[in-house]
Amino acid sequence: MDLDAGTVAALRAYRAARWLFALDLVRDSANVLSNLDGGHRHPERFSRRFVSQVVQARKTLGEEQLPVIRLHDLRHTHATLLLADGVPVKVVSERLGHASATITLSVYQHVHAGMGRQAADRFAALLEG
Repeated sequence: MDLDAGTVAALRAYRAARWLFALDLVRDSANVLSNLDGGHRHPERFSRRFVSQVVQARKTLGEEQLPVIRLHDLRHTHATLLLADGVPVKVVSERLGHASATITLSVYQHVHAGMGRQAADRFAALLEG
């Protein structure tokens, strides 16, 4: 998957700092978010940690300042923002790892609902030259 330069730089810095914990963590085959031996972590561990951090952030900022969100909601946000900005469905589908763009369309059809007017206006502008 393609990543922007800022994300790549952050991941490289994270990887470089991991050698403080164990040299196995900086080898090319090590997972980015791994156990200390470089192996897989169970996904539920990330979800629990995320929830606890959201709870803490809501306490600190005030509950009305931050909605309750799940880790999986970040995936939906990623897809929704890309689709709303006009990224082709096929590209978003590939980034999400969906088997086909049809799955992406069915899950995120709500994003395209308001785009009909925009498409009509753009088409009219193309015809007008």
